[in-house]
Amino acid sequence: MNQKPARSHQDETFRQQIISFEKIPQQSKLFTDFQANAEKIQNFYPEKNTYLEKFAEQVLSNYRVDRAALCDVLNETNESLGAGRKTFENIELLRGEDCAAIVTGQQAGLFSGALYTIYKAMSAVRLAEDLRKNNIKAVPIFWIAEEDHDFDEVKKTFNLDKEGKLYESENTPKDRAANRPVGLIALDKTISETIESLFDELPRTEFSYETKKMLNETYRAGETYSAAFAKFITKIFADHGLIVLAPLNEKLKKLCAPILVEAVEKSAAIVSALLERNKELEKENYQPQVLAAENSYPFFYQNDAGERQPLRKNLGNGKIKIQNSKLEFENAELREIARNSPQSLSPNALLRPVVQDYLLPTLCYFGGAAEIAYFAQNSVIYKILNRPVTPIRHRASCTVVERRHVRTLEKYELDFDDLFAGEEKISARIVERFLNRETAQTFAEVKENINAELDRLDRELIKGEPTLSANLAGRRRKILWHVGALRKKYHRAEILKDEIARRRLENLFAALMPHNALQERSLNVNTFLNLYGLNFIDWIYEAVETDEGNHQILYL
Repeated sequence: MNQKPARSHQDETFRQQIISFEKIPQQSKLFTDFQANAEKIQNFYPEKNTYLEKFAEQVLSNYRVDRAALCDVLNETNESLGAGRKTFENIELLRGEDCAAIVTGQQAGLFSGALYTIYKAMSAVRLAEDLRKNNIKAVPIFWIAEEDHDFDEVKKTFNLDKEGKLYESENTPKDRAANRPVGLIALDKTISETIESLFDELPRTEFSYETKKMLNETYRAGETYSAAFAKFITKIFADHGLIVLAPLNEKLKKLCAPILVEAVEKSAAIVSALLERNKELEKENYQPQVLAAENSYPFFYQNDAGERQPLRKNLGNGKIKIQNSKLEFENAELREIARNSPQSLSPNALLRPVVQDYLLPTLCYFGGAAEIAYFAQNSVIYKILNRPVTPIRHRASCTVVERRHVRTLEKYELDFDDLFAGEEKISARIVERFLNRETAQTFAEVKENINAELDRLDRELIKGEPTLSANLAGRRRKILWHVGALRKKYHRAEILKDEIARRRLENLFAALMPHNALQERSLNVNTFLNLYGLNFIDWIYEAVETDEGNHQILYL
């Protein structure tokens, strides 16, 4: 890991380190090659090395949407969310024909979901500000993926409780209908109970009252999941000018109608190109993020009841069928629906970025590893629909290490990347190096002695009964396995006996590697807002790097 100079916040300092994603488990080969700018990804990301200042000219010259109509809707939306003055200044800036957008987005997760949502928004804010310093007008826009209907992905989140353990919050409204976009799912009175339960578990701090108040003011009965999410992140980024966009807005849908019509007309070409692109990815040993089939169709249909249903092509008669339904459309019928009732069509995961970048003069999109994989596929859709291929960058990626966990790392002589080995192996290391070195040495000696004696026996067998030598090899593995299993049981027993060491280790992994993955994949921002207030957002603002291809470790 490389260490960076310390930065300051108020009267304190914190240091940073960076670590390559290649060292972090569970990263896809496509993602790590993208981060390393490997030569073989160039065909899948034609704009990877785009000079944004130059690309701005192409984006602005190709932009056709009525900016006044777009910005009027953005004004209405952000007024309803209680946005700050800087947001409206940015909307006014967007009205100008020389202004581009730095875009990011995420599903409307409970209490904003995992930390990476916050890092996405901050990445867009920082890059827009950096570009304006270089005389390129750009504003940050957060696209709420409120058309998605996978409710299981948004209904829960995790914080650290008083004891430093993971606490799961979950909220499912009692009358929730299946297959409805999260932007149409309304919270009920159980949300206040979910908030109360959360703050019963969180440690009481000087910031608890304000943090709880902020949640109660945004996540209220009657609000949709999407609106509550939008109001919450608007409060968090009130001083940073973030513009929030809600794509279910019918006025925005009408502005998108031309690109929806064209996508319907060229749907067969889109599917064909995706099938070919997936073959190209597989040829390079990359796994496509979204599978495509001959009967795929790039839209969902949203019926009058608000249900979002996949569309599939009937290969027998060429019509487009609603999955698990008898209802079918001619492609021409769907084209008219796209033109006259665009709110009835919802683009799928691969088409959505293209629609987004038609509606907005997008100069760059910040996404996570999964979205980067989407862009390896959907660059072909941009080309079919005659759109500039939007460059994608990986969002800021951070692990925040509190001082108590710094002390644990130092006490047990651990680096952050040691944690990738997993809690069991780190527990064994602590036992053998800090709790009971004598027994650890005995285990090592026993293993060495067993091997030495079996080697002596093997030499004798080779002389007299060589066929038994191979048999001995198998039995050696079993003997050593049993010794190893006993050693693991010993490690668990020793760590359980030392309550302080066990608690420190459990809290360390709960905070830094929850669910055996990076902190940002699970922990919710309220863990840190409760401890540090909105100062935490300011610290992240100072720390994030918009051109950093690695993972940042921030030691508070």
